[in-house]
Parts: sequence; C-alpha cells; structure tokens
Amino acid sequence: MAALLCLAWIPAQAQTTYRWIDRDGRVVVSDTPPPANARSVESRAAATGSAPLPLDVQLASRNFPVVLYTAADCGQPCDDARALLAGRRVPFSEKAVRSDEDFRALKAATGDSFVPTLTVGKEVLKGLAPPDWNNLLDLAGYPRSAP
Repeated sequence: MAALLCLAWIPAQAQTTYRWIDRDGRVVVSDTPPPANARSVESRAAATGSAPLPLDVQLASRNFPVVLYTAADCGQPCDDARALLAGRRVPFSEKAVRSDEDFRALKAATGDSFVPTLTVGKEVLKGLAPPDWNNLLDLAGYPRSAP
C-alpha cells in the first residue's frame, strides 16, 4: 500500500502547449512560447509520462526526428501541416520563424526559406504535399494510424 502511495506522488513529465491569437487575428497552437504581441494567450501542460509512445513510434522518432518549420503568416498550410502530423500522432518539434536569426537557421537547415517545411531525419520537404509527407513518414517507420 505504501508503495502505491509513493507512486501516486511521482510527478508526470509535462509538455506545455501554447494557444494564442496573432496580430492578424489567426489562432496559433504551438509548443513554443508566443511572441510578445500575442493576444489571448493560454498554456496547457499535457502529461507525457503516463502513456509512453508505442515502440515503433519511439524508434522512428529516435532515428528520424520530425521538425515542422512554420511562420505566423503561413496560415492554412501550416495549420493543415500540424493537423496531418497530429492526425498520425507523430511527435514533432515546431520551429516558428519569427526573426532574421530564425530565417537564417531555416535556410541553413533546409536550403530555403519556404514554410511549411518538414524535416524527417535528414530529408527535407518544402511546402505541404500530404502524399509526399505521408510517404516520407511511412518510410521513416511512423505508423499510419497510431493505436
């Protein structure tokens, strides 16, 4: 009984998700904090320690990490890109291009400044093309439908 009580006190790891309205009135959801001019900022911590990722997702994520490059003025294509990754339950990092430094980092990482851009491991896909994105995710070992 004492062991069970101790387990109840172990804090779960948390990932913070931010939701805000940008200067153009668009709703943005990201794992990166919002800019200073954001309105209606909300943050939500989601427990990640309670349900580990399936083994195939863990392996794909370790071998072929996914990064989504976005920008505030990207609009629907970036929203659709996030939805595609979320629909497949692909763990990804989002890098929002907000400054000249971010722009230079995107260009150095991908060879271009186009958003949305997806990197899966060392592979780069510029622009949202769901068949191409799904094919690359399949080849990297991410399941089509998560359990």
